[in-house]
Amino acid sequence: MSRLLLAYALIGGLGVLLAFWSSAIRRTVLSEPLLALGLGVLVGPALGLVDLADRLGAELIREVSRVLLAVSLMAVALRFSLAGYRAVLRPVLVLLSAGMVGMAVLSAGLSWLVLGVPLGLAALLGSCLTPTDPVLASGIVSGGPAERQLPERLRQVISGESGGNDGLAFPLVVLALAGIGAKPWADQVTAALWGVFGAVLVGLVLGWLAGHAVRAASRRETLDHGSLLIFAVLLGIAALGVARVLDTDGILAAFVTGLAYSRVIGDQPRIAEQKLDDSLTRYLVLPLFFLLGVELPWRDWLDAGWRLPLFAVAVLLVRRLPVVLALKRPLRLPWRELVFLGWFGPIGVSALFYLAFSADEGAQDRLLWTAGSLVVALSVVVHGVTATPGRRWYAAGHPEVSKR
Repeated sequence: MSRLLLAYALIGGLGVLLAFWSSAIRRTVLSEPLLALGLGVLVGPALGLVDLADRLGAELIREVSRVLLAVSLMAVALRFSLAGYRAVLRPVLVLLSAGMVGMAVLSAGLSWLVLGVPLGLAALLGSCLTPTDPVLASGIVSGGPAERQLPERLRQVISGESGGNDGLAFPLVVLALAGIGAKPWADQVTAALWGVFGAVLVGLVLGWLAGHAVRAASRRETLDHGSLLIFAVLLGIAALGVARVLDTDGILAAFVTGLAYSRVIGDQPRIAEQKLDDSLTRYLVLPLFFLLGVELPWRDWLDAGWRLPLFAVAVLLVRRLPVVLALKRPLRLPWRELVFLGWFGPIGVSALFYLAFSADEGAQDRLLWTAGSLVVALSVVVHGVTATPGRRWYAAGHPEVSKR
């Protein structure tokens, strides 16, 4: 108990410090997830001040990542108006179809070739590592520096893709679980189909009801605009809860709920409080990455040998950039935007959730967590450190953007 209290104190203290220097941090190569991860490593494996039982750590990662994804995807849905997302519908759909398939195949192929695991486990690991993380992507495309250095269209594409593919990875993971024999094929196909269609149904209904409730309250002048932030957070969690009760994909349901809610409220005030990505999610992410730092399997990494770090580096280099470049024609984006889009597809909270979910659903091979956690940790470091230089690189090639 005392160690848990110490963890609470450390996370809270880190949050207070980051709040004081939030603007300064955004101008450096550091990021909130990277700092939280480093603190977790320091007080966990390095100093041994915080230690959790394996089962408790896995359950915490699964549930904290699930809630964080729901809130983050609500933020993604509200980041831009629905009309803004319609403007980038084509590239987003390309990335959510051919892009996801390509990334899943390449990630699975690397797992099979480099790690030498069976094809079924390779497909599962590849599926878990496929989605672009909306939490880490938020740190790249939101905030003052991003709005000054990146065009709105590019930020919309990254936001839309990161919002959609987190939920759409669910059927890939579910089917891959059948491939390793964790679940019967017939049950998993049914779960995959219901996961998508059930989540869309839940999201449309909840978003429609919530949007009309807000409009009615606004007409009666009983709406406190300051409470819209909390309302949006609770709406995302409600979508997650309803979807779980109905045994469908809560991650996709939260994103669809946000889109439907945004569509209904239309021209109602879209005040800054609704843009959760640059406020709440910056601090909600701290406990999860602190926990990841504590739970990183350093000994398993060392025991796995040279193949494991080679695999992690290969995933970051090969999983996404070649796929995006190969899709230049359907994406209809200039080369500079393609390179930025191809590099900044971070792997984070969504991968942690699907890794923990897979273990809970019967995937017992320890290598799944060993390899997946190393890829996530490396992505947090590499994409966090390159975010600021990457935005500056893009702006340098577009003087009209950098002068805004």
